[in-house]
Amino acid sequence: MSPKNAFYAQSGGVTAVINASACGVIETARQHPDRIGKVLAGRNGIIGALTEDLIDTSLETPADIAALRHTPSGAFGSCRYKLKSLEQNRAEYERLIEVFRAHDIGYFFYNGGGDSADTCLKVSQLAATLGYPIQAIHVPKTVDNDLPFTDVCPGFGSVAKYVAVSMREASFDVASMAKTSTKVFVMEVMGRHAGWIAAAGGLASDAECPLPIVILFPELVFEPAPFLARVAELVETHGYCSIVVSEGVKDASGQFLADQGLKDAFGHAQLGGVAPVIANLLRQELKLKYHWAVADYLQRAARHIASKTDVEQAYALGRAAVELALAGHNAVMPTIVRQSDEPYVWTLGEAPLAEVANRERKMPREFISEDGFGISEAGRRYLQPLIQGEDYPPYHNGLPQYVRLQNRAVPRLTTSSFALK
Repeated sequence: MSPKNAFYAQSGGVTAVINASACGVIETARQHPDRIGKVLAGRNGIIGALTEDLIDTSLETPADIAALRHTPSGAFGSCRYKLKSLEQNRAEYERLIEVFRAHDIGYFFYNGGGDSADTCLKVSQLAATLGYPIQAIHVPKTVDNDLPFTDVCPGFGSVAKYVAVSMREASFDVASMAKTSTKVFVMEVMGRHAGWIAAAGGLASDAECPLPIVILFPELVFEPAPFLARVAELVETHGYCSIVVSEGVKDASGQFLADQGLKDAFGHAQLGGVAPVIANLLRQELKLKYHWAVADYLQRAARHIASKTDVEQAYALGRAAVELALAGHNAVMPTIVRQSDEPYVWTLGEAPLAEVANRERKMPREFISEDGFGISEAGRRYLQPLIQGEDYPPYHNGLPQYVRLQNRAVPRLTTSSFALK
């Protein structure tokens, strides 16, 4: 039997290390030419499969594929597009089968977060529902770190490192100016429902470098009075303080402080702008001078300061996805299993997609300090290993050298077309 081709695609918000997972998938597939033919990448995620816009990765040199390991963001383009159920839109699934059949695709590797796990699960069910055999393996990725069953999600460790470094550096800046100028710095980070990224800001302060830092978590109701009291106390004691706030912080009514009344493509609230809300509260109630910033894309694109642990795990999960498929597995996700904190030892495991899809893992309360404004020792033990190690990209003329693939398209083999809805 001739080897089947594989389909690989990236989905959702990209990260500093998602391309390391792509590198793991493609390099591992190339090591098994008797089992896997070409790896065809979807241009802009699952949309590439629906529109038959496929990229032939076999035309990329080994050196360029290897360079993906140190290149941030999505080399093949990503998307926010969630497949509906078979009952809601059968045409989507029939179109996927048409394209998969035309290009002899027998393996499906989808690199993304919770919604992507749902898409991967639905694709895995094609064999049973519509009679087309395909093995679908989800490759975990999300800076939000909110997928269940895995100790950590690739992308998070590097964002955590960026946030911790930024909060430490910004705190030094504010401390320098506090006597006559800024007293408070506020940085807004991603995290709609889970405060993992915000928690990373707590790593900026430790026994060797104690800093006055306040963290606002989406898992806890925002109460202005105790928050203001805490900030006032820190400014009185230290002359300044720094605040890291998750975009998903809510008030007592359950309303996002940063809710713009808009929805993204997945139907989630479109957030952004909680930092100025917090900063204005400080100005009105405490009369403090402030500066605020929104980390936004910078936090997830910062490959120059990526965690070495994160890079290694991202690559390993891409490799493991191919190995699981070759071993006959379907509808599963490779995972990181923590063996110990100090030293940090991890191995690979797997989890069924039926239990991963559409589930969100939030910060455990025991990872948050008793007063709700910092991380506990348990939280620090969990977070600290994930930011360890540096894995700098090569530099040229003072700037990191990142690869841009040729991304040459595979000729279309179907006669029909598909209109996205």
